[in-house]
Amino acid sequence: MTRASLDKQPHEVASMFDDVAEKYDLTNDVLSLGQARLWRKEVAKAVDARPAQKVLDLAAGTATSSQPFVRAGAYVVPCDFSLGMLRVGKRRHPWMPFTAGDGTKLPFKDDMFDAVTISFGLRNIQDTDQALRELYRVTKPGGRVVICEFSHPTWAPFRTVYTEYLMRALPPVARAVSSNPDAYVYLAESIRAWPTQPELAARLQGAGWKKVAWRDLTGGIVALHRGTK
Repeated sequence: MTRASLDKQPHEVASMFDDVAEKYDLTNDVLSLGQARLWRKEVAKAVDARPAQKVLDLAAGTATSSQPFVRAGAYVVPCDFSLGMLRVGKRRHPWMPFTAGDGTKLPFKDDMFDAVTISFGLRNIQDTDQALRELYRVTKPGGRVVICEFSHPTWAPFRTVYTEYLMRALPPVARAVSSNPDAYVYLAESIRAWPTQPELAARLQGAGWKKVAWRDLTGGIVALHRGTK
């Protein structure tokens, strides 16, 4: 098994991420032309973690995305269903409470977290709407959700160029820097199939979230959605 299909069977996606865990962060930096670090900064601002708050970082992988919340003084739980990612993360950050979990059935009590966030992972969960409901369930009343996900560029000419990059340029670049380039072909296909910014906002509202809004980053390559319980 080297590549998941777009029906996103959990064991296939988990296996795929196990295979790319060691070089995942480096590969992301290369493929995003350095933009991944900027996106993480914007997520940190939107989450606005405070000392002693509890933050769930779902699809945290190796917990690179969790570090800004840690630096803010929050208690952060990195959760992922790829054991390979969790092992690499635990080796790098042995003091963090890494937790194995499926986004459609989170292993946490109701009303537990002040903030929940997921970056570039919602797209890989089999049932998006169930994942949004689960995030809502484990969030305290008044708490917040921040979702950072690849989206759809808003300017049509740029959208065409971007799509060409995803399907033609990304695979050969991935072959040069990744241990499993087929995984990145799947990722490119899953980005193309993902809902638009307004469609994802509507699904957040359908899961119960209030004050739903989004902001485009890098021309809409990425969208930052947020909401309140």
